[in-house]
Amino acid sequence: MAKRQTLIKGAGVILVILAAFVAWNWGAWRAKAQAGSAYAARITCSCRYVEGRTMDSCQGDVALDAGAVSLTEIPEHQTIVGRVPLLGRASAQYKAGYGCLMVKE
Repeated sequence: MAKRQTLIKGAGVILVILAAFVAWNWGAWRAKAQAGSAYAARITCSCRYVEGRTMDSCQGDVALDAGAVSLTEIPEHQTIVGRVPLLGRASAQYKAGYGCLMVKE
């Protein structure tokens, strides 16, 4: 019985330390995810709509720099959306004569 209580207390301490670590780093992780999403969306938008390459070809350009970012194309709006689950999201839209611009969300 005493061993079990010690094990439960130890697990509780580990969970509290893990929660504190996540809370401490959440802001930095969010900022990096937001920046990575914006970078990937902007670069992919330029590749897709300025250079005229395929989406598959363009995703390879940012795979090493922003590997955690998933990219989605919205062709009817000429928009690329970059996302990191739970942490960040950004969109870039092509405007003729201006290139790809970040969209305020």
